Amino acid sequence: MKGDNREADWVRSAMARYEGPLLRYALRICGSEECARDVVQDTFLRMIEHKGPGDDHLAEWLFTVCRNRAIDLCRKERRMTQLDAPIDTAACPAPPPPALAAAAETAAAVASALDHLPPNQQEVLRLKFQDGFSYKQISSITGHSVSNVGFLIHTGIQTLRRSLRSSSPSAIGEGV
Repeated sequence: MKGDNREADWVRSAMARYEGPLLRYALRICGSEECARDVVQDTFLRMIEHKGPGDDHLAEWLFTVCRNRAIDLCRKERRMTQLDAPIDTAACPAPPPPALAAAAETAAAVASALDHLPPNQQEVLRLKFQDGFSYKQISSITGHSVSNVGFLIHTGIQTLRRSLRSSSPSAIGEGV
């Protein structure tokens, strides 16, 4: 009985921690929310079925399974689409302060520039900066070598900088 409770707690904890990041990740690969939800559900079912790895490598394992399942599903459907979700800058009815407006403009410019990068650069940049994975973890998730992950991130950032500087020099700071 205690083993069942411990396993249930482990599953609930993993879902609470990783469901949101996995949904975002799968959504970028699949292009549809319904497909992403199916992929993430299947990922957690596989975690339960295979008892997953230890907690030290659970995130890498989940993202790897999610990635592979999403790619398989896209291949099966014979389509790879990108998510073109417009950024809603009108969430607040009152006009935002100038700093907030500048931040929204910068975020929109970065998102737009990111969408023009090759898919492998988009993927590693999102895993690094959106999900906080290390190069080694990204390597494990994507199957790229650690040095290739570093190269893709470096190249992607350099391309983003050039793109943002040429489109709107005031839209970026030195932090990009």
